[in-house]
Amino acid sequence: MSGATTQTQRCIEDFGEQWSQYPENEGLYASVETLQDICGDLLNIGEFEGKTIADIGSGSGRIVNMLLDAGAKKVTALEPSAAFDVLRRNTSDRADRIVYLRAIGGGGELPPNSFDFALSIGVMHHIPDPAPAMREMFESLRGGGKAIVWLYGREGNGLYLFFVRPLRVLTSRMPHKVLHAFVKFIAILLNGYICLCSHVKLPMYLYMRNVVGKWSRHIRFVTIYDQLNPAYAKYYRRDEAEKLMSDAGFINVRAYHRHNYSWTMLGEKVV
Repeated sequence: MSGATTQTQRCIEDFGEQWSQYPENEGLYASVETLQDICGDLLNIGEFEGKTIADIGSGSGRIVNMLLDAGAKKVTALEPSAAFDVLRRNTSDRADRIVYLRAIGGGGELPPNSFDFALSIGVMHHIPDPAPAMREMFESLRGGGKAIVWLYGREGNGLYLFFVRPLRVLTSRMPHKVLHAFVKFIAILLNGYICLCSHVKLPMYLYMRNVVGKWSRHIRFVTIYDQLNPAYAKYYRRDEAEKLMSDAGFINVRAYHRHNYSWTMLGEKVV
């Protein structure tokens, strides 16, 4: 098994454990308002109404529920981890509008030429070699279909990465119980930082005031865990994110620097 395959499998296992332990999605974090914030000025989520959509890497079902709240006709939810059962539970009240696919890792799970939209939110940056998954995403779209991919960004995250990268060397190897306790401590520091940002223009103060500060304390905890847990995470430069899309075959590729710390990418499949 190659190093990239091993890292990918570890990430799948990490997230399966994470979402099984913390399955809840709530408040602003799980709202259509956040879905529009992810898409930014690239796309009005009103375009999702009545459409068939693939959600690649559905996790605990947060994005699936957002898409259905936005009016999607049918969502195909693809999830490879042990959180597949969590996904089904968290979306069970609208299962008649969902097709559940449990990825087996070899690709080819998504039917080609089938979707108006395909989304992958917070997934591709955890895959050492995302090219096959991106190509399958492209092939799954009908002509004229659009893809939205959200990625960790390099630009705007210099100070954050200075501290987090060496920290992740340790935390990505911690057992769940140890990481849980450590994240509890970091969450206390984050809560204090949010309070300071309401009075002082510290790094990322607007994001802390307008987004993280509006989340529940539980969602803040889970978000920290999400940053420190997975075996692999890449922070993309804009040119790398654009190449990821264009290499898969997408045209009219556009980028949105969400809150100046991450990249939302939109690409189209030729008609």
